[in-house]
Amino acid sequence: METVSPNIFVNDLQATIEYYQKLDFQIVTSVPDESGKMIFVLMMNGTTTFMFQTFKSIENQLSSVSRSNGGSLLLYIKMKGIRNFFEKIKEKVNILSGLEKTFYGATEFSVIDPNNFMLTFAEDE
Repeated sequence: METVSPNIFVNDLQATIEYYQKLDFQIVTSVPDESGKMIFVLMMNGTTTFMFQTFKSIENQLSSVSRSNGGSLLLYIKMKGIRNFFEKIKEKVNILSGLEKTFYGATEFSVIDPNNFMLTFAEDE
């Protein structure tokens, strides 16, 4: 195994894109439906990738996928330059917990995205 790229199902893809752009993610690939409205995007920041897909795009498919936002999942993102990144985004997004040093030595902070998924950014300083 080399990487993991979660495919996160969302109700509002445009709001999700705008949020992740505030975290310096860029759209790498997008797929529109027959009307031209985006139903899937792949976004990257460095080597971290997230795929976002609308619940509507899987209508009548994948019955085991919950159709509600959020979940019991925390996306843990290792990075470099956490302090500069925190300063850059802290006024743009809802910070759940500010920069703190953990008992295991990482410096971390957490945010929540518009789909109620928690992201924790971490750096071993």
